[in-house]
Amino acid sequence: MPAPARIRWLPVRVLLLGSGAREHALARSLSADAEVQALLALPGNPGIAQVARCVAGDPTDPAAVVRLAREEQVDLVVVGPEGPLVAGVADALTAAGIACFGPTAPAARLEGSKAFAKEVMAAAGVPTAAAHVCTTLEQARAALSATGAPYVVKEDGLAAGKGVVVTGDLDVALAHAAGCLSRPGGRVVVEDFLDGPEVSLFCLADGRTVVPLAPAQDFKRAGDGDTGPNTGGMGAYSPLAWIDEQNPGLVDEVVAAVALPTVREMARRGTPFTGVLYVGLALTAAGPRVVEFTPGSATRRPSPSWPASGRRWPGSSWPRPRAAWPSCPRWTGRPTAASPSWWPRTATPSPRAPGTR
Repeated sequence: MPAPARIRWLPVRVLLLGSGAREHALARSLSADAEVQALLALPGNPGIAQVARCVAGDPTDPAAVVRLAREEQVDLVVVGPEGPLVAGVADALTAAGIACFGPTAPAARLEGSKAFAKEVMAAAGVPTAAAHVCTTLEQARAALSATGAPYVVKEDGLAAGKGVVVTGDLDVALAHAAGCLSRPGGRVVVEDFLDGPEVSLFCLADGRTVVPLAPAQDFKRAGDGDTGPNTGGMGAYSPLAWIDEQNPGLVDEVVAAVALPTVREMARRGTPFTGVLYVGLALTAAGPRVVEFTPGSATRRPSPSWPASGRRWPGSSWPRPRAAWPSCPRWTGRPTAASPSWWPRTATPSPRAPGTR
């Protein structure tokens, strides 16, 4: 059977939303792509300004983003942070006929609400920690009593990776819950502690199926030895040689048990998920359990797994908008006759790097 024809792309003008290190990494890859004719960033940062034209403005304002995209004749908008997605930027761009890489606001609720994510996981049969959704301090106190230490308290909404407290001190847990509940519409999720190393898996999703990239591991707590408060990220690395050695089937397992069921449940609800689904996992003695999801074009933290995966579209270092994606067969871990030419040739990449976890 002849190989499928490779897709040819016209030069495009790209608008990148965001101002962090993640967006800087995306900007570097986009600027190096021969198919990117022009790269703009809203608002960008000094590092991004070295490879793109930065424009002042609010990336969470859908009308402003659409207006800028039209004025600059942008072909594709790549959204880095979760804020613009939750605010409906992808919805507004799609309505304006402008391609956007990132989920709609209803789909972005997977990150915008941890309570909603728990609801989706329960419906999809995805393994995760048992949880209590609390709207009062009394409920939070009862939930903490039920779970016991170590206590895990998560702010329900977006918190830039800093809304989670893991502590053995009940007073600290209650204080965090009280602070979250004091905000308008405040809710917290109190859940069982998941013991085990944390690993992240990034999956490209087109609303029906997923393609996994390489796993990565990041570190969030500020102090040495995993002590101190959570941050937006203290560093990350990939590939994970210890995963290849200890659990070579992890990627297939997570795709089958977590990523695909989640994407299919979102489609069943009429809110198909497109973009990058970040699956944060704890590798417990009972198996992988989901700690959190993050939708978007990347994670909250710069992702070293994007280049490590080797899974890119032909001649390109960036993913294509959903409208341009070929039909994808169900993920089986193997290419099929129906697989597009960019489909990964192996179920799990096996890169090796010096050092282990």
